[in-house]
Amino acid sequence: SSDVCSSDLFLGVAMSHISENRLWRSKFQAFSIHFGCSLAIALLAALLVFGLWYPYPFREISGGRDLFLLIVGVDVVMGPLITLAVFNPSKSRREKILDFSLIGLLQTGALVYGLWAVALARPVHVVFEYDRLRVVHAVDIPAELLDRAPVDLQSLPLTGPTYLSLRPMQASEQQDMMTAAFGGLWLSARPELWQPYAAASAEILQAGQPVADLIQRFPSQQQAILNAVSGTGRPIEGLVYLPVVARKDAFWTAVLDRQDAKVLAYLPIDSF
Repeated sequence: SSDVCSSDLFLGVAMSHISENRLWRSKFQAFSIHFGCSLAIALLAALLVFGLWYPYPFREISGGRDLFLLIVGVDVVMGPLITLAVFNPSKSRREKILDFSLIGLLQTGALVYGLWAVALARPVHVVFEYDRLRVVHAVDIPAELLDRAPVDLQSLPLTGPTYLSLRPMQASEQQDMMTAAFGGLWLSARPELWQPYAAASAEILQAGQPVADLIQRFPSQQQAILNAVSGTGRPIEGLVYLPVVARKDAFWTAVLDRQDAKVLAYLPIDSF
């Protein structure tokens, strides 16, 4: 009798252990499928973000890569982890559909919100600001001022930043605009000052410095500078540079053609 009881107990424990193993295998299988689907969606989102909104080098200059990885990384992990926690193969079909629907809505909402935040922070213009280039982001521009821009510039681009310059300030504007600039509203974010980039070509080239000077100033960066020069297809004598300002005190350097002021390359060097 005791042998029979011991045998039944052992069998019960073994069956329980097998059942638990099967449950966790099912959970990890559901987690893996969900994670794979989430990763595929994240890759599509990356094509949108880095292919259109943050083309190189703005994913570095404007912090787009870090922001995207933070938001999408949380979203990619969150959904599958919830699936791992709630999935149970013994649930009815109706319960499973309800679970996955709620998880899908939560994950989709988080992804949409994250992409909206990334889009709001995207770079929209690179503006010549009298002695430098400044990267302006959608969030930097007060919405109530946008209708003061030239008609063809009142819609912010969705396919990467465009190049603009600032017109000379009128005497009556200077005090208010400079005061606002000290308060954080940069001149480059004032739509009423925008004009085509080419309209300030002479001023841009006058402000630019010979790229050869960069090598003297930053000898440790010589190879990177020469690589950038080589990539432009221009001789170093035909190039000038300007400092570039972005958010969070990120400073880069733009390499420009000495003939038409076109930006040909960027370097992660603070040339101020």
